Amino acid sequence: MKTKNFNGKAIYNPSGKAGEYSYWACNFYVGCSNGCTYCYLRKGVLAGTMGGNVPTLKKCFKDESHALEVFEKELLANLPELQKHGLFFTFTSDPMLQATNKLTRLAMRKCLSYDIPVKLLTKMADWVDDFLNAPDYYISGRSDWLIDDDTIFGKIAFGFTLTGHDELEPNASTNAERIEAMHKLHDAGFKTWASIEPVIDIKSSSRMIGLTHSFCDLYKVGIESGKKYDAKDLLSFIYWTSGSNRPFYFKDSLLKAAGISREDLPANCVGRDYNIFNS
Repeated sequence: MKTKNFNGKAIYNPSGKAGEYSYWACNFYVGCSNGCTYCYLRKGVLAGTMGGNVPTLKKCFKDESHALEVFEKELLANLPELQKHGLFFTFTSDPMLQATNKLTRLAMRKCLSYDIPVKLLTKMADWVDDFLNAPDYYISGRSDWLIDDDTIFGKIAFGFTLTGHDELEPNASTNAERIEAMHKLHDAGFKTWASIEPVIDIKSSSRMIGLTHSFCDLYKVGIESGKKYDAKDLLSFIYWTSGSNRPFYFKDSLLKAAGISREDLPANCVGRDYNIFNS
């Protein structure tokens, strides 16, 4: 468990539902151009401050250079904890949009240079080919990273949100494109994971799992806030995943809706402390 709470300009300890994804997270931007209709940042009190359609650097940063400077200071202030738990990008935007991925990549380099694992979640796939092939992005044998291959492949976990419903994510890459990108990254040697959240319908979520099962190292599954689900259907879904040899993390709200305790989950289910990098 983490030993302290930290709330910096870039790095912080998320709480509540976000805290189930990572003990530590980084947000450089607010707003997102993916246009997902179910996004929690587009609803309620958060919509006015963080739910815009244009990703914008947080007001506490003068520019991207200043953001990276602050980021490094906050890294160093929490180094042992970050090395232990890793750092998640990001809860208030998509880290791999055209407007955000440059700063994300620079921050990833900083993390790796300090031996901090990186966990990233995106709905974009158009950056992957460049990342795997261009000298400015890629890693293996590139002196600009100054980090060995074992560190790179053992310290980055690329995640993709998969709902199976492109119509609800109009400006994001299609689910098929995300799946293809995940496959490429896994084949290249990186850890990959899928966020099956929100579960729009169990059939679609099951299909996403089936299509990625051979190249996904971890599934995290959650339901849509405020949506009604049939408890028996959720239980059937949970036990359907027990036939998998992949680890699944079911979020607390899903377990509550299904009427099951974490202690009664199938053996392939993992807790919040599961470390994808040690699997």
